[in-house]
Amino acid sequence: MKIINEQQIQQSYNMRDAIGDVTALLHAKEHGKISNPHRTVIDFSERQASALYMPSADKQEELAGVKVVTIFPDNPKQGKPTTQGVILLSDATNGEHVAMMTASYLTRLRTGALSAIATDHLARKDSRVLAVIGTGAMAFEQVIGVLEVRDIETILLFNRTEEKAVHFKEQLEAFGVQARIEIAISAKQAIKAADIIACATRSTEPVFDGNDLKAGTHINGVGSYLPHMREMDETTITRADKIVADDFAGVKDEAGELIHAANSGKWSFDRLHAELTELATGQRSGRETDEEITFFKCVGAAYFDLAVAKGVYRKAQNHHLGTNVEL
Repeated sequence: MKIINEQQIQQSYNMRDAIGDVTALLHAKEHGKISNPHRTVIDFSERQASALYMPSADKQEELAGVKVVTIFPDNPKQGKPTTQGVILLSDATNGEHVAMMTASYLTRLRTGALSAIATDHLARKDSRVLAVIGTGAMAFEQVIGVLEVRDIETILLFNRTEEKAVHFKEQLEAFGVQARIEIAISAKQAIKAADIIACATRSTEPVFDGNDLKAGTHINGVGSYLPHMREMDETTITRADKIVADDFAGVKDEAGELIHAANSGKWSFDRLHAELTELATGQRSGRETDEEITFFKCVGAAYFDLAVAKGVYRKAQNHHLGTNVEL
């Protein structure tokens, strides 16, 4: 078995790789080659934390995987990361466990890749201003993903703790991002100027007022992944001309803002425009006019993790990455 650590993955596997591998897997899913049992979530409510167990298999490439990821928001107080995870990859021809790799970076990367693919189909081609609401761990790859598919000139950052937004700005600059990066004084200021919005928070209350959205805006919402979480308000959901889900089953069970809007009677899951697979394979339309407001809702699914884990494993085989161990 190969053991592949975070540093080795980051040095060899990037956003462009992830976008290509996730896109390929979406096509495989369309052809019925992906098995994706429902994930198991264990909540630790006293810590506002959770553990997720996510299995999947690619029957075309004959590889199976399971990701175990834990999300403990108070961990930074102990000097530990909020999100920690591993992916176990197995050969589906003989059951051999072929690789174990860290999953925190890959989780962020595949989520950024999903938003990139959605943005490429749903955002205006002339989008120039990106607003980022929430500058926590998931937000960085959201920005990098959007930058892969749109020529962003200005990035507006808003976080309730301004120091975190300043630190995030420094991270982007150190990475080599060339766009002008500014700290917004409020979510309202950022939203009103934005062509594209990236939301990556664990909020249980809407993080902006949907009335502040301008026509033609595209939104990526990746932060709320449990039924009690809400990043978007009902105004945003009812104003959206097209709502696209990363995975239909996932959002119906876990996307808090959509569940809330459906329960209130102001919206229905029947109004979902498409699953991301349908956009990537050309079955459903993306953006059709410059005036449409579009919303991509992402809660994650195991087969997206499998896509990037397979990509890392291929690189490990070709470039002799990782450490071989006998179990």
